[in-house]
Amino acid sequence: MSVVKSPLSDADLKTVGEALQGALVDLVDLGLVAKQVHWNVMGPRFRSVHLQLDEVVDTARMHSDTVAERCSAIGVPPDGRAATVASQSAIRGVPDGWVKDTDAVRILVDALGAVITRLRERIAATGDPDPVSQDILIGLTADLEKHAWMFQAESV
Repeated sequence: MSVVKSPLSDADLKTVGEALQGALVDLVDLGLVAKQVHWNVMGPRFRSVHLQLDEVVDTARMHSDTVAERCSAIGVPPDGRAATVASQSAIRGVPDGWVKDTDAVRILVDALGAVITRLRERIAATGDPDPVSQDILIGLTADLEKHAWMFQAESV
């Protein structure tokens, strides 16, 4: 039962709700992964990678709130619980302990790539049923692709 009446049809609401929920899960996990690596990164490029990781965390947190609030606005209860994130995220696990700066870059390139791939699928899925949600996903993807570019430039 929803307390918010959606302007979308039931079928469109299902499609858009799944896209937004999936994006939320990936964003929450991306923020956690980036922060975990941020706390444990070591190596000659420590400072630059450390600061760059916090930029990803800030982006993920900002967009996760926007995505969750869009869910609520269309009548879909957002779910960012740890168990949901752990079971549905596209991001592979992060090793425990210290992380070499070069490994940190690779971890973030892989994580961003996984999230961006799924976001592009969600952009395609939401275009017809809800261009407003699609627009949110497009802006989010642009921001994450910029981070991916910067991390890839670190690994050359």
